[in-house]
Amino acid sequence: MTEERPVLVATEADDLTADMVITELNRRNVPVVRFNPADIGADLTVSARFGTCLAPVAGQVRTPSRSADLARVRAVYWRRPEWPAFPRLNPDDARFAAAQVRYGLGGILYALEGPLWVNHPLRIAAADYKPAQLALAQRLGLRVPPTLVTNDPEEAKEFITAHGQVIYKTLRWTPYERDGVPLTGWADPVTANELDEGVRVTPHLFQARVNKVADLRVLIVGRRAFAVRIESGLLDWRKDYDALSYTVEDPPDRVINALLAYLDQLGLVSGSFDLAVDRAGDHWWLELNPNGQWGWLEGKTGLGMSAAFADLLTRGVVHD
Repeated sequence: MTEERPVLVATEADDLTADMVITELNRRNVPVVRFNPADIGADLTVSARFGTCLAPVAGQVRTPSRSADLARVRAVYWRRPEWPAFPRLNPDDARFAAAQVRYGLGGILYALEGPLWVNHPLRIAAADYKPAQLALAQRLGLRVPPTLVTNDPEEAKEFITAHGQVIYKTLRWTPYERDGVPLTGWADPVTANELDEGVRVTPHLFQARVNKVADLRVLIVGRRAFAVRIESGLLDWRKDYDALSYTVEDPPDRVINALLAYLDQLGLVSGSFDLAVDRAGDHWWLELNPNGQWGWLEGKTGLGMSAAFADLLTRGVVHD
């Protein structure tokens, strides 16, 4: 390799979004080592030494075709990695082995001081709590719809009665099946009559419905913002991608500045924000996905999102 400082890309095997960024890095002749933690074993080897040399961490990550000197890594793109589950082992051994990988491989990578993380997995995890997101958005001056998080069915019914049109959202996406059929938690309308004592089992998120005319997905990469207006007539536009139309938008500076401050507060360098636009043109906070999808938006709009990621990873630092 002509360049000694590689970019690590941690992601699953089939990731078209990562492919787009890697293609851009290849055009810049930046070496890339792509790996998936689930491949630990013959397809992924990691070795690190501590306390035996000048560098605090010295070692390598190796795949069958590539290797990276850990002391030379310029950036880590933590996309959609999978951790191994070891299904062939008995449950106790599988839990033990999975923990060793997460705290061994993960711990080695987290120990690195040099690279820019896009984004650091510990920062991603901390940013993924919706109640904390709502509070931070309000502190930064963003419009937040009235929201209740509770496991009290009576309080939930009172909230719905007070606000009329209310939606229910999951607090965290998790793989879920019912009778062998995969299900996804959409944002759906909910009425007081639908609630029963089952609400007490876990906290639920109820939110007053915004009278929106469109949604806005804002991707921030470093200090660059890409905003796309999504029109569909759907409460949750993810239900039918064929029904969507896209327009490149230029949101007010105060909105973009608040989103940049939001990432700064959480120690993130990139994020996908979802906002709702009402009839008055006001922008309402919905949520942040610290590692959201954006590849299809580049294809629909021609915005240089993958090039922005490649620029950021190549520099290895965030520039204003």
